[in-house]
Amino acid sequence: MLLQQPLAFIDVETTGLDNDKAEIIELGLVLAKLKDNELIVIDQLDLKILPQHIETAEPAALRVNGYNEADWMFAVSLEDAMKSFADKTDGAVFVAHNVTFDYGFIERAFKSTGVENKMHYHKLDTIAIAFAMLHDQDDINRFSLKALTEYFGIENKKAHSAFADAYATYEVFKKLFKLK
Repeated sequence: MLLQQPLAFIDVETTGLDNDKAEIIELGLVLAKLKDNELIVIDQLDLKILPQHIETAEPAALRVNGYNEADWMFAVSLEDAMKSFADKTDGAVFVAHNVTFDYGFIERAFKSTGVENKMHYHKLDTIAIAFAMLHDQDDINRFSLKALTEYFGIENKKAHSAFADAYATYEVFKKLFKLK
């Protein structure tokens, strides 16, 4: 049953929009388990990943996610990041705000590093869920993560950093399903 699986709230920050060219430079994960109408955080991961081809990065992408060499001085390799990620997400359902974007990068990272993806095959997209649940509300007409955090009164001080956005997605999910 799907609800018995842990939920892996995931966000990536990248050097561009095309997962065939751009790289993951930040990976955020909030792992949670549903128990008695409460979504409980059971693990988390917040990694900066060392880019291999920063020279091909889109300047706009780096501005959005705040990349600078000093903050990435102690970043991990993509392979090490994916090993840690795979260990934590074994059997979990992938949840993201715009799941197509994040999963495309994660899937490519698994393939390029040879690390086995051990996640459950289901994926949940909080944009689609929010639209399905809120489309007829007069007080919301956008379903971006920023719009939904504002709508639900969720603070996301470090928007466009992977862990902060993964945690915001977790909080939005809880609000959408009226979970504690």
